[in-house]
Amino acid sequence: MASQASCAPAHFRQLSRRGFLSVGVLAGTGLTLPTLLARQAQAELKDYANFDGTAKSIIHIFLPGGVAQQESFDPKPYAPIEYRGEMKSIETKLPGVRFGETFKNTAQIADKLCIIRSMSHGEAAHERGTHNMFTGYRPSPALQFPSIGSVVSQQLGSRQNLPPYVCIPNVPNEFAGSGYLSSAFAPFSLGSDPAANGFKVRDLELPSGVDDSRFASRRSALEAVNEHFRKRESSDQVTAMDSFYESAYSLISSQQAREAFDLEKEPAALRDQYGRNQAGARMLLARRLVESGVRLVNLTYGSWDMHDNIVRGFTSSAPAFDQAFTALINDLEQRGRLNDTLVMVSSEFGRTPKMNNTAGRDHWPKVFSVVMAGGGVKRGVVYGSSNATASEPEEDPVTVENLFTTVYHTLGIVADKELMAPGNRPIEIVDGGTIVKELLA
Repeated sequence: MASQASCAPAHFRQLSRRGFLSVGVLAGTGLTLPTLLARQAQAELKDYANFDGTAKSIIHIFLPGGVAQQESFDPKPYAPIEYRGEMKSIETKLPGVRFGETFKNTAQIADKLCIIRSMSHGEAAHERGTHNMFTGYRPSPALQFPSIGSVVSQQLGSRQNLPPYVCIPNVPNEFAGSGYLSSAFAPFSLGSDPAANGFKVRDLELPSGVDDSRFASRRSALEAVNEHFRKRESSDQVTAMDSFYESAYSLISSQQAREAFDLEKEPAALRDQYGRNQAGARMLLARRLVESGVRLVNLTYGSWDMHDNIVRGFTSSAPAFDQAFTALINDLEQRGRLNDTLVMVSSEFGRTPKMNNTAGRDHWPKVFSVVMAGGGVKRGVVYGSSNATASEPEEDPVTVENLFTTVYHTLGIVADKELMAPGNRPIEIVDGGTIVKELLA
């Protein structure tokens, strides 16, 4: 259950008990309870379909490897040592809610967060769990599903001459791509780390020898850019669709678009606040991109596959994330952009309830945590819970399908809409998910 009571959004409110008791008086008019409920469901479906969304953009922070829930957002301080581990927990801004000790800054913004402690799926392999958390689907040998970023790209398109879907620093895995959708909806990859000295985004300049002024028309310039991309030998080759090259040309020829990727435009003090490291640079660039018009930014940070010495792993990886994530949430808030930017922190699964004999934890998909903020989700809420040893959900389990359906809803995308896969096969964006209404503000 959510730790903070509040009403469901207006477009999801159900009949009250008094309303149900009053239905009998309608029977004389021929309006039966089943008919009334059917009409109510139709009205809610109409509201759902016409809902514009609360989020204009998403920043998806993926922590690859499988973050241990016990050392991060769901510590078990009263469990036996072999379950709780050696690391301590700390108080947060939410009474009774504790985080792992390396998240001291994040603990101070817990009142801005929505923490799901009851995520669950059945895939214990990295590849399969990652597939789940990028596509909303379990892997299938028959079909390659598109990532959420590619679906958003296909459904909502670009803004301000910027790619709708950007990966920082690179496309992190094969499941972050366009799947059965056209490669026109594949992510734009930076090709380098924004924390590196001399950071420069590839493909943001006209190719060598391609000078806009040398061509008689925009069309001939586009053809030159087209030819450049055709010759590239890389895993993310783009399709030869005129519409794609039109947008590619708009990107590389737009000063505004190029500046969106320029971290040097940020004040030195703010860069220090985020941290001059991988986590800080990536999250600051993500904020610049969504502010400029990118619809979904996926960024990855760290390696959280801590089978051995989990104390050393968290002590090494968590502080930079903690600083940068806190700076990101506060920065978005101060700029008035948190309400329309959904920030989501996820991983492919959690870690085993019991410490192993090398002082680490192994793969555990039965229960783990996801953290969200902004974009129309509630603030200062812990939704769901795991049991006393963090081995399975105890209350309000959340499936991957329900999480994705809820996230799509914040963007105004109807998750049961059908897209067309090869062979004219209609496939729902999410199969069987429902909106977790208690997460929504």
